[in-house]
Amino acid sequence: MAASGGGLRPDLATVCGLVLAVGGILGGLVLEKGSVRDVAQFTAALIVIGGTMGAVMVNTPLDNLMAAVAQLKTVLLEKKQPAANLIDELIVYATKARKQGIVSLESDAINIGDPFLKKAINLAVDGTDLDDLKAMMELEIDLADHAAEDAAKVFDSAGGYSPTIGIIGAVLGLIQVMKNLANLEEVGHGIAVAFVATVYGVGLANVLLLPAGGKIRARAAKDRNLRELILTGVMGIVEGSNPKLIRSKLNAYLHAPARDRAERASTPRAA
Repeated sequence: MAASGGGLRPDLATVCGLVLAVGGILGGLVLEKGSVRDVAQFTAALIVIGGTMGAVMVNTPLDNLMAAVAQLKTVLLEKKQPAANLIDELIVYATKARKQGIVSLESDAINIGDPFLKKAINLAVDGTDLDDLKAMMELEIDLADHAAEDAAKVFDSAGGYSPTIGIIGAVLGLIQVMKNLANLEEVGHGIAVAFVATVYGVGLANVLLLPAGGKIRARAAKDRNLRELILTGVMGIVEGSNPKLIRSKLNAYLHAPARDRAERASTPRAA
């Protein structure tokens, strides 16, 4: 059985959330007799985006910055890798290993798409000591967690700088306003334009940057759960445990509704 590495699909929560947030803000502006053109200021966007990116680059080592940019895909996309399917796959391997020996999984390992599962199965097939296998895979889990946390911190720092850069943009706008105090109409318009930078700074931080950091952490927690599930299953295979016992252990990693369905499916019906 070839394992699926889990394809990617758009994260509807992120897409819908962005649309709802931006739509709600602009919709409220229009309802207050405003216009979208009131906040469509290229110079304000340039100050906020450019200033924020520059501050983040000064604060963050380049390799961490590139890793954080790569993590953006986890904000916009999610893996199609249901835990229940992963459990079914592990049980297939457990059943085969129990009947034919763990070496029989060598041919299956070639076609496994998930890198973590593939590595764990290969280590098991190679006869790696159980404690060593567990230590190596747990180290990989921890390193992946640290990498995700480092990426999330980059977005956290960007979310901290963005409102401040917005204030700088507003002050710069007010400086230009002060040059035209003799013309009250220009003063009123200038003040309105100046504060657009503050809106951009606060909006960018709270609609995109800080939520992106939170989504990266949520993805990391889900990935850790799946990897721990895989490790538990492979350890059960190495120990030669009964596949039914392995399934019982792995079902604990499922959310309550999915766990109930899995337990009902694995329980023989009374005649």
